[in-house]
Amino acid sequence: MKKFILLFSIFLVFSCEKEETLETTPPVITSGSAGINLEENSGAGQTVYTITATDNIAVTGYELSGEDTDLLSITDNVISLDADPDFETKSSYSFSVTANDAEGNVSDVKTVTFLIIDVDETNRFILEPCVNGFAGAFPCNNYDLIAHIDLNELGGPGTSGNDCWGWTDPSTGKEYALMCTNKGTSFIDISDLETPKIVGFLPTHTVNSSWRDVKTYGNYAFIVSEASGHGMQIVDLTKLANIPLNSPTVTLTEDAHYAGFGNAHNIVINESNGYAYAVGTNTFSGGPHFVDISNPLMPTAAGGYANDAYSHDAQVITYNGPDTDYTGKEILIGSNENEVVIVDVTNKMSPTQIATIDYTNIGYTHQGWFTEDLRYFILGDELDERNFGGNTRNIVFDFTDLDNPQFHMNYFGPTTAIDHNGYVNGDTFYLANYSAGVRVIDVSNIGGQAMSEIGYFDTYPTNNAASFNGVWNVYPYFASENIIVSDINSGFYIIRKSQ
Repeated sequence: MKKFILLFSIFLVFSCEKEETLETTPPVITSGSAGINLEENSGAGQTVYTITATDNIAVTGYELSGEDTDLLSITDNVISLDADPDFETKSSYSFSVTANDAEGNVSDVKTVTFLIIDVDETNRFILEPCVNGFAGAFPCNNYDLIAHIDLNELGGPGTSGNDCWGWTDPSTGKEYALMCTNKGTSFIDISDLETPKIVGFLPTHTVNSSWRDVKTYGNYAFIVSEASGHGMQIVDLTKLANIPLNSPTVTLTEDAHYAGFGNAHNIVINESNGYAYAVGTNTFSGGPHFVDISNPLMPTAAGGYANDAYSHDAQVITYNGPDTDYTGKEILIGSNENEVVIVDVTNKMSPTQIATIDYTNIGYTHQGWFTEDLRYFILGDELDERNFGGNTRNIVFDFTDLDNPQFHMNYFGPTTAIDHNGYVNGDTFYLANYSAGVRVIDVSNIGGQAMSEIGYFDTYPTNNAASFNGVWNVYPYFASENIIVSDINSGFYIIRKSQ
């Protein structure tokens, strides 16, 4: 009997201690002490901190305290700044937060700070504002001319423009434009908009060509051309910072070269996976030629895809769109002269076609780009305006189901010019529209079959004919919101939305 009483007493004590532990263990805030820094003048009501906490039982609420509590709001576990941040008024904020649970236990106090980032509020340089439909001699709507470098300065007599791309130096924040011509590639420091400077020039690897294309991966540029035997030039862009701005343009040399193909029409890079895809080469029947560029100075062949013949251009992404069958897969969308092809290229040794789709009045399936949500793909056909007449047309496909792509709508622009390359940034589609310049199109309601032009800048004011004159490419991804433009006939431009 005594043995039973003793065991029962021990069980009661253990049970009470266990129950007491569950009741008195407080929550632990795990979301750290650093809030989200905000850029000044970026708008009221922004999230500055999201609380996360762990506990043995449910966390039921959070409480704020501290010197700046009155300037903040909390909804569930999200803390926001009530006012529009202004560096000159207040450059940093501090508050404390605690978490409590269903048993009334309270966590230790977590002190959180966040900063307001100072922004240069002086008026930004404008070479020619867009006034009454013109920026100097250039027709415009809602976009100003910031800078212009003509072809003679880029490469001397006999120079013609083609592709362009951009790169931002992560160590300095300086923005650089990479401007291609028939003779090579110019590297332009655009940090001083009043005097953009061509700091370096890389000559073509073999001979001149009207087709040259450039993309970046990390701090490296990758350049291909239709020039015979050209291969892929690789340039370490960090060396641009070592070139004095007051020195003459430096003739650069390649830091590496890939000779697994000769000519190529275009280069496509999936920056999240470290692969380049050369298209329109003399390998794989003109289909994408895969190159592992995870070590940019030691590019290695990684296979290719020849089943759908010649690919003129492509976009390659690590997919996280609505078709969950392909989440995390590397997907290539090829513009293949007379159709669009969707290919799973995750396994480089065994790429697999997912689907193809065509459309009415095919001229030349040229280039396209996904919307941000990966639901729609906006395609440009380079010859439909010439072959069938009518205004600039972009064809939009619904790619919600990659196995079963569907035609969604046609968008028609206001001129008869040919469309070339187009890119999406946010809810805006930027179209290099040859003789009609750069067209800026709102795609926020593309799901409702509505696209509308909201601005343009025409670098070829002579006409808007269906000809191969004017804008070749546009790059709209700089944090500064400066947009760079390459024009076949007149060189390099920087434009920016009017304020």
